[in-house]
Amino acid sequence: MRLPPLPGAVADPFPAMFRWLLAVFFAVFLIGIFMPAVARKLNLGRLPGDFAFRLRGRVYQFPFATTIVLSLLLTLLMRLL
Repeated sequence: MRLPPLPGAVADPFPAMFRWLLAVFFAVFLIGIFMPAVARKLNLGRLPGDFAFRLRGRVYQFPFATTIVLSLLLTLLMRLL
């Protein structure tokens, strides 16, 4: 049995939270699908300062320079908007 909501209280915040969770999941899904193709075309992950090494048959990549470049580009884009 549910109690009636208090006066002035939000009735049910779950639908809004669920929509945000669904939107974030969908965005991460799309980024995961399209990022490898975009990275190949733009040579992301191959800048000076990006490290990759092989250990026991697996390749580990640490794209430090690419992360900094993308962060600067996104910062400039947000400043312009």
